[in-house]
Amino acid sequence: MYPARLWQVVLGAVLVSATTPTRTASKRNTNAAPTKFVTTQDGQFMVNGSRLDFVGTNAYWLAALNSDDDIDFTLGNMSAKGIKVVRTWAFNDVNTIPVNGTWFQLIANGTTTINTGPNGLQKLDTVVRLAEKHGLFLHLSLTNNWNPLPLLDNTTNGIGARDVTPGTNNSLPRNTLSNDFGGMDVYVREFGDQKMHDEFYTNPTILSKFMNYTTQIVSRYVDSPAIFGWEVANDPRCNSSVPASNTCTTTIVTKFHSVLAQHISTVDPNHLVSSGNQGFFCVDCPKLFPRIVPPPPQVSSTPNRRRSKAPKPLTKRNLIQERKAALKKSRKLQKRTGTEAGAIRIRGRWISTETRRQETSDVGVGSAFDGSQGVDSEDIINIPQIGFGSFQLFPDQNSYGVDDPNLSAFNNTVNQGLDWITRHASIGQLFGKPVTLTGFGLVTQTNSPFFVPFNTSQAPFGPDSGSSQTQQPFGVTDQQRDDAYSQWLTAGLNSGLQGMLQYQWSQGNLTTAVGTAISPTVTGTGVSPDVTGTGVSPNDGYAINGQGLDSVVSTIQQASQQFGLDTPT
Repeated sequence: MYPARLWQVVLGAVLVSATTPTRTASKRNTNAAPTKFVTTQDGQFMVNGSRLDFVGTNAYWLAALNSDDDIDFTLGNMSAKGIKVVRTWAFNDVNTIPVNGTWFQLIANGTTTINTGPNGLQKLDTVVRLAEKHGLFLHLSLTNNWNPLPLLDNTTNGIGARDVTPGTNNSLPRNTLSNDFGGMDVYVREFGDQKMHDEFYTNPTILSKFMNYTTQIVSRYVDSPAIFGWEVANDPRCNSSVPASNTCTTTIVTKFHSVLAQHISTVDPNHLVSSGNQGFFCVDCPKLFPRIVPPPPQVSSTPNRRRSKAPKPLTKRNLIQERKAALKKSRKLQKRTGTEAGAIRIRGRWISTETRRQETSDVGVGSAFDGSQGVDSEDIINIPQIGFGSFQLFPDQNSYGVDDPNLSAFNNTVNQGLDWITRHASIGQLFGKPVTLTGFGLVTQTNSPFFVPFNTSQAPFGPDSGSSQTQQPFGVTDQQRDDAYSQWLTAGLNSGLQGMLQYQWSQGNLTTAVGTAISPTVTGTGVSPDVTGTGVSPNDGYAINGQGLDSVVSTIQQASQQFGLDTPT
C-alpha cells in the first residue's frame, strides 16, 4: 500500500483540483445534455453535468491478477483512497500460448487469434465491471511501444511454451513488467517486412491486424460508463528496442494517430481518444494539423490567483529565451546564497553521461524538443478525433530539458518536471483541449534494485547486475520523491491540467499462482515443493510498498475547507 505521507500529497491534490479555473462563459455550451460518458467542454472533462478533475494511478497488471476477488479488492482499495481514474493495459499479446496466466491475443504463424475465454478478454470484462461497481473510470491503453526481447531480436531461435517470456533475459514471470505484455514489436516481428519498429505505423498488414484487435476491444465496451477513454498506445515513438529505420519522422507517427483515432471514434463514438505519447515536441517540424484558429479566450481569474498570459505556440527562439532567463535567475540565486551546485550529486539519470558547463545556445533545444523521438505533441493534440492531450514524466529514463549547472541533479529533475508540466498545460489551453499527465514517477534508492527501464528486460541495479557496492546509490530518497511529487501535482493543478496519474499503484495480500505475475514463494526441492503465502503486485521500480507513517488526514481536511470539489456524485 502507499505510505500515508505520499497519499497525503495525492489526495490533497485531488481536493486542490477544484482551483483549476473555468473558461469564460461566452464559449460554454450551456445546452449540452449531461451524459454518463466522459466528454469534453471548453477544455474541461465533463461527466453527468459536472466537471471532472482528478488525480489517479496506473496499474498495468490489473487483468493479470489471479482471481476476481483480487481485482475487486484492488479496485476497492483504490476507490477508498480517493482515486477516480485508473490507467491499465487492454492488451496482452503472446507468440505462443502460455502455460499459466492471462493472455488476450496470440500473434504467430502469420495469423492473430483473440482469446475470449476465462483467461482472456473475460478477465478484462471483470476489470471493467468491477471498476463500474467501485465508481472508477478506466483509461485503457491498446498497445505498447516497448517489448524488449534481447535474446531473440535479430535471431532465428525457436520459441517454446514457458512461464517466463522467452528472450527477456530474466527470470521474472510473464506480465511482471509493463513491457512484457506484448505490443507493437510483436506485430513487427511477425508481420514486418524489414523487422523495423516504425513499420508498425506504416505497414498495411500490421495496421490491419492492429485495427482488427482495436475493433474487438473497443466495440466490447462501447456502452460502458466505466471507460474514461481509449489510449492509442503507451509511449509511441519512432525508436524502440527493435531497430527503427532512418526514414521515420514526426509526420509518420502523427498520421498513424490520425488513422487510429478516426477508426476508434467510428467504432465507439461514446468515449474519448488520446495518444498516450511521452509528450515530446518538435519546434521546427512540419505539421499535418497546423493550428489555424486564434487562441481560446483567456481563463477567468480566481480571487487568489494572478491572471496568466495567453499561451503562445512553441518556437525554438522562445524556448531558448526561456532557458536563458531561467539560467540567469539561478546564477543570481547561487551568487546571493553562496551555494555550489554539484558539490553533492544527489541522484543520476538512467544511462546518464557527464556534461560540461555550456550555454543554452550551445546545446540546442534537446531531444525532447527537436523531433528526434518522432513525436510532435502539438500536431497530435490538434487531430480532430483526439479528445484530449496526454504526456508522461519519467526523468530516470528520459531527458526533458537541459541541465542547469547552477543546480543540483535533484533540483534539475524537479525543475525540468515543473517546466514539462506547465508547458503541456499551456499547449492544452492553446488548442482548447484538456490535457492529462498519464504517468509520472521517480525511482527511489529503496526501489532501485527492482528498477527495470521500459526499453530493457533486466534491472541494471539489481543484485545480479554486477554494480559495485561502493557506487553512490541510484535514485532519490523517499523524502525527495514526496517533495518532487508534491511540487509536480501542485504545478499541474495550478497550471490547468485536468488529470494526473501517478505511476504506479502497489497492492498486497493477493492470490498467488505459479508462473503468473503474482507468483508464490516456492521452497524445498523435488516434485512437490512448498508453495506458500500471498503475493504483491508487480514492481518495475516505481511501486511503493508498505513504507511510511500512519495516515495523516488533517492536510486533506484543511484543503477541503479551502477548496470545493466539482466532481460527479
